[in-house]
Amino acid sequence: LLCFRTSLVTSLLFHLLLHSPLTQTSIIRQPNIVLLMADDLGIGDVGCYGNDTIRTPNIDRLAKEGVKLTQHLAAAPLCTPSRAAFLTGRYPLRSGMDAINNYRVIFWNGGSGGLPPNETTFAKILQQQGYSTGLVGKWHQGVNCESRNDHCHHPLNHGFDYFYGMPFTLISDCQPTETPEMDRAFRRKLWIATQMIVLVTLTAALGRLSGLISVRWKTVTCLAGVSLLFFISWFSSYGFVRYWNCIMMRNHEVTEQPMVTERTTSLILNESISFIERNKHKPFLLFLSFLHSHTPLLTTEKFLGRSNHGLYGDNVEEMDWMVGQVLDVIDKEGLQNTTLVYFASDHGGWLERQEGTRQLGGWNGMYRGGKAMGGWEGGIRVPGIFRWPGVLPAGTVIDEPTSLMDIYPTVVYLAGGVLPHDRVIDGRDLMPLLQGRVDHSEHEFLFHYCGIHLHAVRWHHKDSGAIWKVHYVTPVFRPYGAGGCYDRGFCPCFGEGVTHHDPPLLFDLSRDPSEAKPLSADTEPLFDTVIRKVGVAIEEHRRTLTPVPEQLSVYNVVWKPWLQPCCGTFPFCWCDKEGES
Repeated sequence: LLCFRTSLVTSLLFHLLLHSPLTQTSIIRQPNIVLLMADDLGIGDVGCYGNDTIRTPNIDRLAKEGVKLTQHLAAAPLCTPSRAAFLTGRYPLRSGMDAINNYRVIFWNGGSGGLPPNETTFAKILQQQGYSTGLVGKWHQGVNCESRNDHCHHPLNHGFDYFYGMPFTLISDCQPTETPEMDRAFRRKLWIATQMIVLVTLTAALGRLSGLISVRWKTVTCLAGVSLLFFISWFSSYGFVRYWNCIMMRNHEVTEQPMVTERTTSLILNESISFIERNKHKPFLLFLSFLHSHTPLLTTEKFLGRSNHGLYGDNVEEMDWMVGQVLDVIDKEGLQNTTLVYFASDHGGWLERQEGTRQLGGWNGMYRGGKAMGGWEGGIRVPGIFRWPGVLPAGTVIDEPTSLMDIYPTVVYLAGGVLPHDRVIDGRDLMPLLQGRVDHSEHEFLFHYCGIHLHAVRWHHKDSGAIWKVHYVTPVFRPYGAGGCYDRGFCPCFGEGVTHHDPPLLFDLSRDPSEAKPLSADTEPLFDTVIRKVGVAIEEHRRTLTPVPEQLSVYNVVWKPWLQPCCGTFPFCWCDKEGES
């Protein structure tokens, strides 16, 4: 018995020696958590991921002092669904946040769609665990449901104690000097339709006056009324995009309508630093959701002309500087060893975003495709970096499939919380992988959607090390041979703009990460086995899906005046409370 006890004690001591006391830190103490998310940043735009022409020393420093993930994946290739998955740890179609139509993101602050109130974000769980929770920057998950002030989709209704930023997303319409971006093609059609109706009305009126056309004045008056009503019906929304969508809020209060873009960057940075300083004596969660590097690429004068890649490069370098400022305040307050810092992008860079000869979108390195493409790697493979000195091994690189959805269980467990038991959580706790306690990601299959349409599936065959990628649907690139849908500006998810593959396209990403050479039954002996195995996984995955209300339906997406956030008496909505203060 004595020998047995001695052996047991020895085994326990050996186990403790093998597992560094650093592992225990995350269990004993709730760390501060700082989540930094770029907007539309391509994986090829960052120095530590291979870019040697855009300077990102602070993001590179994070990778040097922490863990870099080389196969970090967004759950969707566009802002709204990707961020919904990030916040909930669930594929966006589980919450109704992926589109059944071509309106694939929240389009208006005055729409009724958004992250459903019954979804449980990681912020809500951390709030229950005693954390101070703050969101600074972009939200893009909706605002109201039924009335202007119900705030059912608002950050404060989803677990954040404090919010400062844009409830919508940055678009070129927010910058008066830029060409309007929002629904540009549809807006052009509306203008043409209006002009045609007016032309018909004028023709009828002139014909009646000249006697060339036998038409009653009552008919001419009705035509004029229809023309006016049609114009008002669309111009009341699209004619005032800057006032309706380009606004800043502090908690529930609209502070700028429209936003003053010249000071947006400094305000977001100052709010982030202030939040850290206010909450340094207790556990806090800060989600700094950058407006960089989304068009119109708001960049302060200090950084204009500094990069070798025009305005886009300037904007990325400014964002990197902002990352450095946040890291500096963490270090200055002595919080570096008790703070987990995470940096990522919400999806791949926007290849087709151009104005004339100016390239305004990002670069996705060797990876094929980009923003809006649900299957190709360039649309979903993003930077993913963690730093926690003393807990995570510095200078580590992990080439295992991981997801933005994994942040959810990771931070919940670190905070001492419990995952919801009444729903499927698709993310996996990353701490064992980040700390080197396991060699492989828990993800065997990852499903790559474009809207609600399944475009591709990834199978991580851990025994062989192969990472199989099966494409069922791919976008049609135009012009032929180009890497994007330059004729449309966005690649679609369905319809004439996609190709359905039967048999599917198969790639082994461990040998062909750029997806350049599709395999076939003639060139790959395991072709049929892989296709069959992935087919079974899809069937099992679909059995876990349940019908939910579509948050991005046409009804939920359209602008509704009674839901429009307004800092005055609607429709007289304009204010500059930041300037006044």
